[in-house]
Amino acid sequence: MNAKTTKIIYWTGVILTSLWFGASGFFELTTNPIVWGITQQLGYPEHFIYLLGVFKAAGVIVLLIPNKLLRLKEWVFAGIFFDITFAFFSKLAVLGFSAVTDAVIAFIMVSITYLMFRKLYTVHYITNKTE
Repeated sequence: MNAKTTKIIYWTGVILTSLWFGASGFFELTTNPIVWGITQQLGYPEHFIYLLGVFKAAGVIVLLIPNKLLRLKEWVFAGIFFDITFAFFSKLAVLGFSAVTDAVIAFIMVSITYLMFRKLYTVHYITNKTE
Protein backbone atom coordinates (compact mmCIF):
# COMPACT_ATOMS: atom_id res chain seq x y z
CA MET A 1 0.00 0.00 0.00
CA ASN A 2 1.45 3.36 -0.97
CA ALA A 3 1.58 6.48 1.22
CA LYS A 4 -1.28 8.20 -0.60
CA THR A 5 -3.64 5.26 -0.05
CA THR A 6 -2.57 5.04 3.59
CA LYS A 7 -3.32 8.75 4.09
CA ILE A 8 -6.73 8.45 2.43
CA ILE A 9 -7.69 5.49 4.63
CA TYR A 10 -6.31 7.24 7.72
CA TRP A 11 -8.13 10.54 7.15
CA THR A 12 -11.36 8.79 6.19
CA GLY A 13 -11.11 6.83 9.44
CA VAL A 14 -10.29 9.95 11.45
CA ILE A 15 -13.29 11.79 10.02
CA LEU A 16 -15.66 8.87 10.63
CA THR A 17 -14.26 8.33 14.14
CA SER A 18 -14.55 12.05 14.86
CA LEU A 19 -18.15 12.12 13.66
CA TRP A 20 -19.05 9.02 15.69
CA PHE A 21 -17.34 9.99 18.93
CA GLY A 22 -17.98 13.70 18.47
CA ALA A 23 -21.71 13.07 18.18
CA SER A 24 -21.58 10.72 21.16
CA GLY A 25 -19.69 13.29 23.22
CA PHE A 26 -22.11 16.03 22.18
CA PHE A 27 -25.09 13.90 23.21
CA GLU A 28 -23.45 13.13 26.54
CA LEU A 29 -22.72 16.80 27.22
CA THR A 30 -26.20 17.94 26.21
CA THR A 31 -27.95 15.21 28.25
CA ASN A 32 -29.64 13.64 25.23
CA PRO A 33 -32.36 11.46 26.79
CA ILE A 34 -31.70 8.42 24.60
CA VAL A 35 -27.93 8.37 25.19
CA TRP A 36 -28.28 9.17 28.87
CA GLY A 37 -31.02 6.58 29.31
CA ILE A 38 -28.93 3.79 27.81
CA THR A 39 -25.77 4.84 29.68
CA GLN A 40 -27.60 5.02 33.00
CA GLN A 41 -29.28 1.67 32.27
CA LEU A 42 -25.75 0.26 31.95
CA GLY A 43 -25.07 1.52 35.48
CA TYR A 44 -22.88 4.56 34.85
CA PRO A 45 -23.40 7.64 37.08
CA GLU A 46 -24.18 11.13 35.75
CA HIS A 47 -20.76 12.61 36.50
CA PHE A 48 -19.12 9.83 34.47
CA ILE A 49 -21.35 10.54 31.46
CA TYR A 50 -20.32 14.22 31.47
CA LEU A 51 -16.67 13.23 31.80
CA LEU A 52 -17.00 10.90 28.80
CA GLY A 53 -18.46 13.77 26.79
CA VAL A 54 -15.62 16.13 27.70
CA PHE A 55 -12.91 13.59 26.87
CA LYS A 56 -14.57 12.60 23.59
CA ALA A 57 -14.87 16.23 22.49
CA ALA A 58 -11.23 16.92 23.41
CA GLY A 59 -10.11 13.73 21.67
CA VAL A 60 -11.90 14.64 18.46
CA ILE A 61 -10.15 18.02 18.42
CA VAL A 62 -6.76 16.32 18.86
CA LEU A 63 -7.46 13.77 16.12
CA LEU A 64 -8.42 16.45 13.62
CA ILE A 65 -5.17 18.45 14.00
CA PRO A 66 -2.92 17.22 11.18
CA ASN A 67 0.70 16.17 11.86
CA LYS A 68 0.75 17.53 15.43
CA LEU A 69 0.29 16.18 18.96
CA LEU A 70 1.22 12.66 17.86
CA ARG A 71 1.88 11.36 21.35
CA LEU A 72 -1.43 12.78 22.52
CA LYS A 73 -3.14 11.09 19.55
CA GLU A 74 -1.78 7.78 20.86
CA TRP A 75 -3.57 8.54 24.15
CA VAL A 76 -6.75 9.47 22.29
CA PHE A 77 -6.71 6.16 20.43
CA ALA A 78 -6.13 4.35 23.73
CA GLY A 79 -9.07 6.19 25.29
CA ILE A 80 -11.31 5.34 22.35
CA PHE A 81 -10.35 1.67 22.63
CA PHE A 82 -11.15 1.74 26.36
CA ASP A 83 -14.50 3.39 25.63
CA ILE A 84 -15.36 0.78 22.99
CA THR A 85 -14.25 -2.10 25.23
CA PHE A 86 -16.29 -0.89 28.21
CA ALA A 87 -19.30 -0.21 25.99
CA PHE A 88 -19.05 -3.70 24.50
CA PHE A 89 -18.87 -5.55 27.81
CA SER A 90 -21.39 -3.30 29.58
CA LYS A 91 -23.93 -3.75 26.80
CA LEU A 92 -23.24 -7.47 26.59
CA ALA A 93 -23.77 -7.92 30.35
CA VAL A 94 -26.87 -5.73 30.66
CA LEU A 95 -28.58 -5.60 27.26
CA GLY A 96 -27.41 -8.79 25.57
CA PHE A 97 -25.48 -9.72 22.46
CA SER A 98 -27.79 -7.91 20.03
CA ALA A 99 -26.82 -4.54 21.56
CA VAL A 100 -23.08 -4.77 20.85
CA THR A 101 -23.12 -4.35 17.06
CA ASP A 102 -22.14 -0.68 17.25
CA ALA A 103 -19.16 -1.46 19.50
CA VAL A 104 -17.92 -4.14 17.10
CA ILE A 105 -18.22 -1.78 14.11
CA ALA A 106 -16.48 1.00 16.04
CA PHE A 107 -13.68 -1.36 17.07
CA ILE A 108 -13.02 -2.41 13.47
CA MET A 109 -13.16 1.17 12.18
CA VAL A 110 -10.86 2.57 14.86
CA SER A 111 -8.46 -0.37 14.60
CA ILE A 112 -7.97 0.24 10.87
CA THR A 113 -7.56 3.97 11.49
CA TYR A 114 -4.99 3.33 14.20
CA LEU A 115 -3.04 0.92 11.99
CA MET A 116 -2.88 3.59 9.29
CA PHE A 117 -1.77 6.14 11.91
CA ARG A 118 1.07 3.81 12.94
CA LYS A 119 2.00 3.29 9.32
CA LEU A 120 2.13 7.05 8.65
CA TYR A 121 3.94 7.95 11.86
CA THR A 122 6.52 5.39 12.84
CA VAL A 123 7.37 4.56 16.45
CA HIS A 124 10.70 6.34 16.09
CA TYR A 125 8.97 9.53 14.90
CA ILE A 126 6.43 9.49 17.71
CA THR A 127 8.90 8.80 20.53
CA ASN A 128 11.80 10.99 19.40
CA LYS A 129 10.26 14.07 17.81
CA THR A 130 9.70 17.05 20.04
CA GLU A 131 6.25 18.48 19.77
